[in-house]
Amino acid sequence: MGRIRVLVVDDHRIFAEALAAALAAEPDVEVGAAGSAAAAERALERAAAEGRAYDVALIDADLGGEAAGPGVRARPGGEPVEEARRRPPPAVPPPAVPLSAAPLSAVPPPRRPGAVSAVPGAVARSAEQVRAEQMRAEQSRAEQLRPAAPQPDGITLLGRLRRAHPGLRAVVLATADDPHRAARALHAGATGWVAKESSLARLLAVVRGVLRDETHLPPALLTGVIRELTTARRDRTESERLVDTLTPREKQILRCMVAGLGRQAVAERLYLSPHTVRTHMQNVLGKLGVHSTLAAVAVARRAGVSPAEPVVPPSIASAP
Repeated sequence: MGRIRVLVVDDHRIFAEALAAALAAEPDVEVGAAGSAAAAERALERAAAEGRAYDVALIDADLGGEAAGPGVRARPGGEPVEEARRRPPPAVPPPAVPLSAAPLSAVPPPRRPGAVSAVPGAVARSAEQVRAEQMRAEQSRAEQLRPAAPQPDGITLLGRLRRAHPGLRAVVLATADDPHRAARALHAGATGWVAKESSLARLLAVVRGVLRDETHLPPALLTGVIRELTTARRDRTESERLVDTLTPREKQILRCMVAGLGRQAVAERLYLSPHTVRTHMQNVLGKLGVHSTLAAVAVARRAGVSPAEPVVPPSIASAP
């Protein structure tokens, strides 16, 4: 096995720097780091474009949580490090001081009609202009205090990265063992789950193992994860059984419901009357054992029902 390229994705700066430095000390490991989801995506895209794709991503399960600190800033092993920069807020001009509060020496003498101002470049400002400046200053302060858009958690990011980079192995770094989250991570494409307090030897064993297409889970998690996956499969099987009880027309209606179409839109698409569509929808709800369209869509999703395809306008469909 050649050199292993590892990307650490964690916005807890102290932990990420220590982990990256420890990994970089290994002779066969090259390390990069990213302090946010966006930085991780950029790092992976750039590495792939340069022909130096990362082999493994170590992703914090709690990425973007409230405990997150400043972005990673180290450059362990000389590798490029994406940084969640904290730029200082732009300077905001102080509100204009009313003329009555300014020192007398700063107040220009009154001007006579047609007279030239005694203060070069001075511009007389109205009360409306002063208020407008104050409002702009307040808006600027509000924009600075506005919270940034939340980034996806680590498991959501993991699924996104695996779809964009199928050859990437992903290992979750977790502060606590959670069977539900571990099952969710496996479903998203993770091949390993490692506690943050684990030893470096344990982490390296997992990294090398996933590169051999192995799946690594702590023994204490295994029973809970199997239970979670079994429950999810049982729910899917039951949903599939319920959907199979529908007639072909009712399945067609259900696919339209999954696509988010209302009764009138379904009627227009299938060339049915709204009353007929209403009857079919009621039959679908009854056979699925639910009482709302939203619940019916949830059953359909678990059964793998795809939404109805969008209708192509006749003018487009008949075009050569």
